[in-house]
Parts: sequence; C-alpha cells; structure tokens
Amino acid sequence: MDLTAIQKVLPHRYPFLLVDRILTLEAGRRAVGQKNVSGNEWYFSGHFPGQPVMPGVLIMEALAQVGAVALLSLPEFQGRVALFGGMDGVRFRRQVVPGDVLRLETEIVKLKGRVGKGYGRAFVGEELAAEGELLFAVGEKTE
Repeated sequence: MDLTAIQKVLPHRYPFLLVDRILTLEAGRRAVGQKNVSGNEWYFSGHFPGQPVMPGVLIMEALAQVGAVALLSLPEFQGRVALFGGMDGVRFRRQVVPGDVLRLETEIVKLKGRVGKGYGRAFVGEELAAEGELLFAVGEKTE
C-alpha cells in the first residue's frame, strides 16, 4: 500500500501519519510497514538540537498505526478509528536517527469485540530498535 491507500484506511494526516508504506498486510492479523526517517521531521528541531533522535513514543505510535491498518482492513471495522489504550513491556533497544528506514511489524495477538492487544517490533535493518505490547479499542465510524 502506498501513502494514498494508507490514507483511505487511517484518519491520520501530516504531521501525525507516521507510516509511508505498507509492505505486507494480512487483514485482522498483521502488517509490516515502513517509515523513512527524514532529517526534516518536525520533532527533530527540539529532540535534540545537534543530536536528533526520533522520540520513542513516536516509534510506538508508528507501530500502532501499522497495527491499525491491519485491524481497520477487516470489513467490520472499515471507516472506524483505532484508539490507543496503552502500552506494556515497551523497550527501546537502539536510537532512530535521520536517514534510518524503520521496518514496523505489528501483529494482532488478541481481539475480543472491539478491544484487543497487538505486539509491535521496529527494526533498522536487522537491528531491533523498539518493541512492546499495544492495547487498543476500535472507535466509532469516522466521517
């Protein structure tokens, strides 16, 4: 999926759409996405001047967005929004800096009704940058 196709599934827009491409999609099960980390990202001006590092919470948000693409691709959830409910066991293993390409892998591990749990892993090359459990709820239809 390219950016245009992603925007048909997710309600996020610049500057908060943190996924550039979906490489693999198994609706309701898992998705693999990509984020090209540019030195022009809005958050680098303050995090940190002279030593830009992508905030860990935004890496987790990018993983959640990839999981939301998998979830919202199910017919029963199309046109809805996935809401973040929490994170557990999150670990940051490597800094993500301008020029990195993040591979974002999120699996839906539990779904009961409109709430569930996913597990996300972010990689730069083959190196694990971040991982953790993502809790979510599916909201009402968006306009």
